Amino acid sequence: MMQKAAKKKPPTIREVAARAGVSMMTASRAINGKALVSAKSQQAVEQAVKDLGYVPNASARALVGSADRRVALLHSNSTTSAYLGELLLGALGEAPQRHLHLVVEQCAPGAFAKEIVDQVSKAHVAGVILPPPLCDWAELVEALQAREIAVVGIAPDGDVPGMLAVGTDDRHAAYDLTRHLIDLGHRQIGFISGNIRHRASARRLQGFRDCLADRGIRLDERWIVPGDFSYRSGLDAAEQLLSLDTPPSAIFACNDDMAAAAITVAHQRRINVPGDITICGFDDTPLASAIWPALTTIRQPIRDMAREAIGLLGAHFSSQDDGAGEEALGRVKLDYQLIRRQSDAVPSRH
Repeated sequence: MMQKAAKKKPPTIREVAARAGVSMMTASRAINGKALVSAKSQQAVEQAVKDLGYVPNASARALVGSADRRVALLHSNSTTSAYLGELLLGALGEAPQRHLHLVVEQCAPGAFAKEIVDQVSKAHVAGVILPPPLCDWAELVEALQAREIAVVGIAPDGDVPGMLAVGTDDRHAAYDLTRHLIDLGHRQIGFISGNIRHRASARRLQGFRDCLADRGIRLDERWIVPGDFSYRSGLDAAEQLLSLDTPPSAIFACNDDMAAAAITVAHQRRINVPGDITICGFDDTPLASAIWPALTTIRQPIRDMAREAIGLLGAHFSSQDDGAGEEALGRVKLDYQLIRRQSDAVPSRH
């Protein structure tokens, strides 16, 4: 009696990625016709798809209820409107391409992790995007994972088991901006830090400190003043710096909102920017090019980070549809860029 041959399982996206010699994220992008894939990788993936006979599991997506393809962007009251706006623009543009429906959920001030998880569970989401500082809240991440909700962190402080992540190198970016100020001739540089709950703020401060130390420049601790990423805190911090007996010749603010506030304070004091003082920011939100003088800043690809976060969730769900299991698809690190505009110059005094 002839035995019936075992039914061969269809190839998965993981097998396509392995055959093409690329990551699952790259394979998913190539299959979905997305940008950010080199011609060589695109060709390798297409060849692997052809060789293996891989067919994207669109039917599985269709059979899964819409609740299983709903994802949430969570934010707290410490997320600035400019940063949140950039995240939304990136996520909203990418979500339809990934067959995902995006909802936005604000975490109530002082809410416990369980309350937030209950909130998103009622929204029937299968995945969440956590910007800072939520991405560094271990209890929240663990509680979401316990409900089998996929989690992507935007610029988390480190690798968290099971959490997907996308970000930039905050420390190195701050180091580069500080080096730019030193190369202009500045030695007395003030720093306005961000919200202490945001680990990114600590990384930027560390980059600032490391660069000064590497260049043998003494740091006066009075030139480091606290902010919380808000415009209001930038006003207070700039007033403090510019009221010192020996004010700095340059100010590096931890985001563009606080840098813009510092420029306002300088204008009010009839201090010319950049003639009398250089002021720089971080993020390159639309505000940076809308004020005068336009800000020299670090362009953090916030929209691209949101797009990548949606892409990571989409690839994660695709791997589940293909029976590839719960394996995390990794961490994506995007490049930053120093953008020089009109708010910096050589110091007027040495």
